[in-house]
Amino acid sequence: MSTPQPAHLAWVKSSYSGNEGGACLEVAATAGTIHIRDSKAPDRAQLAFATPRWAAFVRFAAQG
Repeated sequence: MSTPQPAHLAWVKSSYSGNEGGACLEVAATAGTIHIRDSKAPDRAQLAFATPRWAAFVRFAAQG
């Protein structure tokens, strides 16, 4: 779901992202929620997933 961006989040991105162009996702975690945003547009809306749903997505993606 798309949510307004909380101001207190500590955003991180993968070391695989590199520094050219900013074409990657940034992730922040809070109690029970994983927040995702576009590094090219950090002030725009973000996605928020309940931690169990995000874990299920990561497991699915890892399967190829």
